[in-house]
Amino acid sequence: MPSHLRETEFLVSCLCAAWCGTCREYRTGFDALQSRFPEVGFIWVDVEDQSDIVDELDVENFPTLVIQRGVRVLFCGPMLPQHHLLERLLETYLAQSEEESVAYALGNPERRAWQGVADIRSRLPVR
Repeated sequence: MPSHLRETEFLVSCLCAAWCGTCREYRTGFDALQSRFPEVGFIWVDVEDQSDIVDELDVENFPTLVIQRGVRVLFCGPMLPQHHLLERLLETYLAQSEEESVAYALGNPERRAWQGVADIRSRLPVR
């Protein structure tokens, strides 16, 4: 896993499984978004092969995405496998100030519950 992913301000983690056909189809477009958003780190996490990164996060549907700004989790959950939805979310989060992102991340009980448990960034291997 590239160490620069720990350094990017925004990180998008796609939690999927190698056996999942939907995941395999989604990956090409997910990878293509890296060129559209070069300031964002993108990582593909296989929930079985990289279970230490997923840790206690309960992944029930694929693809499940985690979007972070620093250590703050802005989004955690399944998303329809339509790349324009992720693109729109990223545009929204990138337009926020850091203070707005913190307020958003802590803005309701569901998002507060994501903090820590869905912090993929902190579980990435250091290289």
